[in-house]
Amino acid sequence: MHLFRVSGEGGLTRIEEDKKAIILFDGVCHFCNGAVQFIIKRDRKAYFQFASLQSSAGRILLSDHPGMDSIVLIEDGQYFTESTAVLRIARNLDGIWKLAFIFQAIPKTFRDALYRYVAHYRYKWFGKSQTCMIPTEEMRKRFLGID
Repeated sequence: MHLFRVSGEGGLTRIEEDKKAIILFDGVCHFCNGAVQFIIKRDRKAYFQFASLQSSAGRILLSDHPGMDSIVLIEDGQYFTESTAVLRIARNLDGIWKLAFIFQAIPKTFRDALYRYVAHYRYKWFGKSQTCMIPTEEMRKRFLGID
Protein backbone atom coordinates (compact mmCIF):
# COMPACT_ATOMS: atom_id res chain seq x y z
CA MET A 1 0.00 0.00 0.00
CA HIS A 2 1.13 3.55 -0.59
CA LEU A 3 1.05 5.97 2.29
CA PHE A 4 1.74 9.64 2.12
CA ARG A 5 3.83 11.98 4.21
CA VAL A 6 3.75 15.75 3.92
CA SER A 7 7.21 17.25 3.60
CA GLY A 8 8.27 20.42 5.38
CA GLU A 9 7.48 22.46 2.29
CA GLY A 10 3.86 21.27 2.30
CA GLY A 11 4.36 18.98 -0.69
CA LEU A 12 3.14 15.42 -0.63
CA THR A 13 5.56 12.58 -1.22
CA ARG A 14 4.70 8.91 -1.53
CA ILE A 15 6.28 6.36 0.77
CA GLU A 16 5.86 2.61 0.85
CA GLU A 17 4.71 0.90 4.03
CA ASP A 18 2.82 -2.31 4.60
CA LYS A 19 -0.15 -2.73 6.89
CA LYS A 20 -0.98 0.95 7.45
CA ALA A 21 -4.14 2.96 7.00
CA ILE A 22 -4.95 6.66 7.23
CA ILE A 23 -7.88 8.16 9.12
CA LEU A 24 -8.95 11.66 8.10
CA PHE A 25 -11.09 13.37 10.73
CA ASP A 26 -12.74 16.70 11.47
CA GLY A 27 -10.01 18.41 13.46
CA VAL A 28 -12.25 21.05 15.05
CA CYS A 29 -14.88 18.57 16.29
CA HIS A 30 -14.56 17.62 19.97
CA PHE A 31 -16.28 14.27 19.37
CA CYS A 32 -13.95 13.48 16.46
CA ASN A 33 -10.86 14.41 18.48
CA GLY A 34 -12.09 12.16 21.28
CA ALA A 35 -12.57 9.35 18.75
CA VAL A 36 -8.97 9.77 17.57
CA GLN A 37 -7.73 9.55 21.18
CA PHE A 38 -9.88 6.45 21.66
CA ILE A 39 -8.45 4.81 18.51
CA ILE A 40 -4.84 5.60 19.41
CA LYS A 41 -5.24 3.98 22.85
CA ARG A 42 -6.64 0.82 21.26
CA ASP A 43 -4.24 0.62 18.31
CA ARG A 44 -1.09 -0.71 19.95
CA LYS A 45 0.26 -1.91 16.59
CA ALA A 46 0.07 1.67 15.27
CA TYR A 47 -1.86 0.49 12.20
CA PHE A 48 -3.53 3.87 11.80
CA GLN A 49 -2.05 7.22 10.89
CA PHE A 50 -4.09 10.42 11.17
CA ALA A 51 -4.64 13.78 9.49
CA SER A 52 -7.35 16.33 10.06
CA LEU A 53 -9.58 17.22 7.13
CA GLN A 54 -8.46 20.84 7.59
CA SER A 55 -4.73 20.07 7.36
CA SER A 56 -2.70 20.35 4.16
CA ALA A 57 -2.29 16.55 4.19
CA GLY A 58 -6.04 16.07 4.55
CA ARG A 59 -6.85 18.52 1.78
CA ILE A 60 -4.33 16.89 -0.57
CA LEU A 61 -5.53 13.36 0.17
CA LEU A 62 -9.12 14.45 -0.51
CA SER A 63 -8.37 16.55 -3.58
CA ASP A 64 -9.92 13.89 -5.83
CA HIS A 65 -12.81 13.28 -3.41
CA PRO A 66 -14.60 16.62 -2.86
CA GLY A 67 -17.42 17.02 -0.37
CA MET A 68 -16.13 14.68 2.34
CA ASP A 69 -16.55 16.50 5.64
CA SER A 70 -16.51 13.71 8.18
CA ILE A 71 -14.45 10.60 8.87
CA VAL A 72 -12.60 9.03 5.95
CA LEU A 73 -10.56 5.83 6.11
CA ILE A 74 -7.97 5.24 3.41
CA GLU A 75 -7.06 1.57 3.43
CA ASP A 76 -5.40 -0.47 0.69
CA GLY A 77 -5.80 2.48 -1.67
CA GLN A 78 -9.58 2.63 -1.15
CA TYR A 79 -11.57 5.41 0.49
CA PHE A 80 -14.26 4.44 3.02
CA THR A 81 -16.68 6.87 4.63
CA GLU A 82 -19.45 7.08 7.18
CA SER A 83 -20.46 3.85 8.95
CA THR A 84 -18.28 1.66 6.74
CA ALA A 85 -15.20 3.65 7.79
CA VAL A 86 -16.15 3.38 11.47
CA LEU A 87 -16.71 -0.38 11.30
CA ARG A 88 -13.49 -1.01 9.37
CA ILE A 89 -11.59 1.02 11.95
CA ALA A 90 -13.20 -0.95 14.82
CA ARG A 91 -12.20 -4.20 13.12
CA ASN A 92 -8.54 -3.23 13.53
CA LEU A 93 -8.68 -2.10 17.17
CA ASP A 94 -7.44 -4.12 20.13
CA GLY A 95 -9.86 -6.02 22.32
CA ILE A 96 -13.60 -6.43 22.06
CA TRP A 97 -13.96 -3.51 19.63
CA LYS A 98 -13.21 -5.89 16.74
CA LEU A 99 -16.66 -7.40 17.30
CA ALA A 100 -18.33 -4.16 16.19
CA PHE A 101 -17.58 -5.25 12.63
CA ILE A 102 -20.56 -7.64 12.83
CA PHE A 103 -22.75 -4.55 12.37
CA GLN A 104 -21.51 -4.61 8.78
CA ALA A 105 -24.38 -7.09 8.28
CA ILE A 106 -26.90 -4.27 8.83
CA PRO A 107 -27.80 -2.68 5.50
CA LYS A 108 -25.57 0.31 4.71
CA THR A 109 -28.61 2.55 4.20
CA PHE A 110 -29.61 2.16 7.85
CA ARG A 111 -26.07 2.33 9.22
CA ASP A 112 -25.30 5.49 7.27
CA ALA A 113 -28.59 7.13 8.28
CA LEU A 114 -27.62 6.72 11.94
CA TYR A 115 -24.08 7.90 11.20
CA ARG A 116 -25.37 11.03 9.39
CA TYR A 117 -27.72 11.83 12.27
CA VAL A 118 -24.87 11.80 14.81
CA ALA A 119 -22.55 13.65 12.39
CA HIS A 120 -25.17 16.34 11.78
CA TYR A 121 -25.48 17.10 15.51
CA ARG A 122 -21.87 16.48 16.56
CA TYR A 123 -21.03 20.17 17.04
CA LYS A 124 -24.26 20.85 18.96
CA TRP A 125 -23.85 17.86 21.26
CA PHE A 126 -20.07 17.78 21.75
CA GLY A 127 -18.85 21.23 20.71
CA LYS A 128 -16.41 22.65 18.22
CA SER A 129 -12.97 24.21 18.54
CA GLN A 130 -11.65 27.17 16.62
CA THR A 131 -8.43 25.27 15.90
CA CYS A 132 -7.38 21.67 15.36
CA MET A 133 -6.09 19.51 18.20
CA ILE A 134 -2.37 19.70 18.94
CA PRO A 135 -1.15 16.11 19.43
CA THR A 136 1.23 15.29 22.25
CA GLU A 137 4.88 14.73 21.42
CA GLU A 138 4.34 10.97 21.68
CA MET A 139 1.38 11.03 19.27
CA ARG A 140 2.99 13.34 16.68
CA LYS A 141 4.61 10.45 14.80
CA ARG A 142 1.11 9.06 14.06
CA PHE A 143 -0.04 12.29 12.38
CA LEU A 144 0.72 13.14 8.75
CA GLY A 145 2.20 16.53 8.03
CA ILE A 146 3.48 17.23 11.54
CA ASP A 147 7.23 17.52 11.81
